[in-house]
Amino acid sequence: MQLMNCSTPNHNNPLMRSPHFRLNIRISLLIQAVMTLIIIAYPFAVWFGVTRFGISILAPLLCAVFLLRLLTLRAASGQLLWVTKYSAVIGLLLVASSVLLKQTHLLLYYPVVVNVLLFIVFMVSLRSSVPIIERLARLRDSDFPPAAVVYTRRVTQVWCIFFLFNGGIAFYTCLKGDMALWAFYNGGLSYVLIGSLMGGEWIVRKYILRV
Repeated sequence: MQLMNCSTPNHNNPLMRSPHFRLNIRISLLIQAVMTLIIIAYPFAVWFGVTRFGISILAPLLCAVFLLRLLTLRAASGQLLWVTKYSAVIGLLLVASSVLLKQTHLLLYYPVVVNVLLFIVFMVSLRSSVPIIERLARLRDSDFPPAAVVYTRRVTQVWCIFFLFNGGIAFYTCLKGDMALWAFYNGGLSYVLIGSLMGGEWIVRKYILRV
């Protein structure tokens, strides 16, 4: 399983310097940014769509989002390409299942799927010599001291624990059946926890590594 793509584009290629090529790249990045924002807003979109319009209108919109997400993926689109690809595929399956079985609650399990996939990627990376957090860090700084190697492995372990916790709470909100509670946690509080963990890690990193 490929966790990341570290290839560096050849900027000396005349084709890559052409205005047409740069325009296509900008459009592609814009589409991917919009898709990311829509996926982040997924819980509130589902909550609003189910309560106001029903699955017959919501399902085609969600299918279009997940399909566009797949079509705009590129070979070098990021370190978590595997998660992005399979979460989009499973999202399509959840939407299709909810329509065929007439069970809108199946749409609620998408955040659980994302957390499970992220846990798998981070956990598998711990079995390699270079965990995913270290790989991400090396993209910014090639000069990596031994202390940073140990630290990034610990951070990867912390994220594994977080994805288990976050996925567990997301699963609980699915079973609870309260759409408002589900949207509040998965579309709001969950992101607050992610931001808090990232901010706390940044503070600890500055203190431990003195960088």
